[in-house]
Amino acid sequence: MKFTQKVSALALLLLCSISFSFAQDISNNTFGKGIRLAAKDSSMSMKFGLRFSTLYEGFYEPETKNYVDNLLIRRFRLKFDGFVVSPKLVYKVEIGVSNRDIGGVDANTSGAARLILDAVLKWNFADNFVLWFGQTKLPSNRERVVSSQKLQFVDRSLLNSRFNLDRDKGLQLHYHHSFGKVIFREVLAVSKGEGRNITSKNKDGHNYSGRIEMLPFGLFSKKGDYFEADLAREPKPKLSIGATYDFNASAKRSRGQLGEWLNEGRDLKTVFFDAIYKHNGFSAMAEYANRQTNGNAAVEYDSTGTVTQAFYTGTAFVGQMGYLFKNNYEIAGRYSVIYQDPDTQRKDIRHYTLGLSKYIVGHSLKAQTDITLINTVDTPDMWMFRFQIEMAF
Repeated sequence: MKFTQKVSALALLLLCSISFSFAQDISNNTFGKGIRLAAKDSSMSMKFGLRFSTLYEGFYEPETKNYVDNLLIRRFRLKFDGFVVSPKLVYKVEIGVSNRDIGGVDANTSGAARLILDAVLKWNFADNFVLWFGQTKLPSNRERVVSSQKLQFVDRSLLNSRFNLDRDKGLQLHYHHSFGKVIFREVLAVSKGEGRNITSKNKDGHNYSGRIEMLPFGLFSKKGDYFEADLAREPKPKLSIGATYDFNASAKRSRGQLGEWLNEGRDLKTVFFDAIYKHNGFSAMAEYANRQTNGNAAVEYDSTGTVTQAFYTGTAFVGQMGYLFKNNYEIAGRYSVIYQDPDTQRKDIRHYTLGLSKYIVGHSLKAQTDITLINTVDTPDMWMFRFQIEMAF
């Protein structure tokens, strides 16, 4: 067969394959809502979703006029959820495969590749009670529980990066009820304490978490208390107030479920308070965090008295607000600060951030950019610029 004939045959085969693929797609799936499948006998269902974000970031130090930058796939996630046997037994699986998702295979992960983000079953066994079992996010600060797909800025705040509880393996009991229009939600959790995908170095203690939320004006539209920016354009004011207490017994990692492994253990106590408000395109959110240990946060010193190992303790605050215009552009500002525990010899940090977003298809297709002034005590100021495109189906 001549070369041109081979190319023609290959092109025809490809065309037929594409046509066949489209002919087989008889679903009513919509962009941003995932691909949905269900068994004929109603014994199971599955929704599959994929999302990724491409990030450019640059750092400029005015004092030295030094600029460094980077371009990377910040996140790449595969998501599966649905029910098995009964709609009262649902599951969620999420896998992260970018380098930043995995976080590297090193001493902090006990040599385990951290591909699995979520693998959890949720059983609605009675009325408003739901029991969760597996690995997933703990009932932490609101900003952490909000999906990274649904943020108002390119990434979460300074507070979240140092104090969030992240994911862990264990049991969670969720309950919700109401008094008139006021909604209450409560969560209790018991987990292993070392974080996700840890298969060795397991300590003796466990982690205990409790969270309560109050929605005084009723439910948000489309679960809007757990996505940032007022994309639902709430016609009436909506508010949610939350508080979390976490106790990690004999923690061996510097941030409980996250951070480096330390030579000694400490009991870690963490408190969060947060609130989110939305109305007619305007949104505001604030969080407070405090983490303490049952002793000196510093674990190890060198010969000069400098701390070489320490738990991450102290206090942090973040406040942000934004306004979504009718053309789906949003401008937002954020202030975050960390007051470090003096025992750790770490320096206080402040971030001042201004962001601009264009929501093309809500949080499923958007472009976001922000610029941050990083102010660290006794250290030259630095500017951080970021631009990111997020796509999810």
